[in-house]
Amino acid sequence: MKNTQPRRIKTINEYHQIKGLPKPEHPLVSVIHLDETQQLTATQKAWVFDFYSIALKRNFDSNVKYKYGQQTYDFNEGVMFFIAPNQVFSVQTDRDYKLSGWMLLIHPDFLLQTSLAKAINQYEYFSYSANEALHLSDKEETAITNIFKSIQQEYHSTIDTFSQSVIINQIELLLNYSDRFYHRQFITRKINNHQILIRLEEMLNEYFRNDHSIEKGLPTVQGIAQSLNLSPNYLSSLLKVLTGQSTQQHIHNKLIEKAKEKLSISNLPISEIAYELGFEHSQSFSKLFKTKTSLAPMEYRQSFN
Repeated sequence: MKNTQPRRIKTINEYHQIKGLPKPEHPLVSVIHLDETQQLTATQKAWVFDFYSIALKRNFDSNVKYKYGQQTYDFNEGVMFFIAPNQVFSVQTDRDYKLSGWMLLIHPDFLLQTSLAKAINQYEYFSYSANEALHLSDKEETAITNIFKSIQQEYHSTIDTFSQSVIINQIELLLNYSDRFYHRQFITRKINNHQILIRLEEMLNEYFRNDHSIEKGLPTVQGIAQSLNLSPNYLSSLLKVLTGQSTQQHIHNKLIEKAKEKLSISNLPISEIAYELGFEHSQSFSKLFKTKTSLAPMEYRQSFN
């Protein structure tokens, strides 16, 4: 596939438009019946979503090649796969084709102030290191499909103060079932730990999870590149080709993700959050946050009240 920058899809509504679907009933979560989407044309494209995608697909064409990050994604008889925000998924085919099945789209903002805000990143099948689709028996596929339908039915009903909790419970059930099925399927699976995207993802998660930012300040492009045994220019150029974003943009994405988490689940002062994330000056944090989200940190926090 040619090294073209991936197309970034920022909202679920935008994805609906691309697929020729009506506007989603809920802006942050949507279940799509793939049989109702437009036929896919011959293409060589890479995509990046700003939201989670969980898909159960049928009618795979052997001539359609999929790549997740740097490596080819092996479907074989597997039907289910998972993509996290800011990850790259590529499709290459020389013919038109039609998919069948289901897809669940979840914007990270829907998970804030819920048990899944942190827990969802613990499921390893959202990592670039997962390179095989999930195989399901007929019974397992029925169970997964019923959860998709339950989520869809919930937001089709009148949305009230219980709607989010009910949908979150259904998503957790879906993820736990998938975790069980994956552990059964890949108990002997070997993961290639030398992929640059995998190592970058793990490095940034580890950096913020262990509060290295308090001790060392913000992660730097130079430091990340050195840890990966690459030059800063080479790493950023490589990431730009693979994901459409530089090393600095990857760092900022992780910073904003952690900032949203802290703003939504704690009452810490903005200055304290900035300090925990590695900023010397809270003004710099506030400026970056507003640039990335169009909201000041306090405005973002108040949106939950």
